[in-house]
Amino acid sequence: MHKFKPGDFIAIAAVLLLAAVVFLLFLPRQDAGGHAEIYQNGQLIRTLSLADDGQWVIEGAYRNIITVSGGKIAITDSDCPGEDCVHSGWIHTGGRSIVCLPNGVEIRIVSDADDVDFVVG
Repeated sequence: MHKFKPGDFIAIAAVLLLAAVVFLLFLPRQDAGGHAEIYQNGQLIRTLSLADDGQWVIEGAYRNIITVSGGKIAITDSDCPGEDCVHSGWIHTGGRSIVCLPNGVEIRIVSDADDVDFVVG
């Protein structure tokens, strides 16, 4: 049977600490204070805080029901053909969007935090 030496315990502790740091770095993060901008036919028609739960109806050629819940937003019901916008699901991070082409609706998530991914040039 192998006996552990003091160096073995230090190595095990270092590996566990490194694993914990990597786990915390790659956890999905919530965008604090984000909001959604809703456009119809290229015009901004509404800005919604992701902190305020509720439902809104967008009328046009078709009808979209937009739901905000738990810091996320989705088009939860639509009478447009195919309902691709409904199948897009819930979004909550900056830079993500949902589009309903038949109704000309686009939902863009805008983060209030300064979260630049990269700079070119």
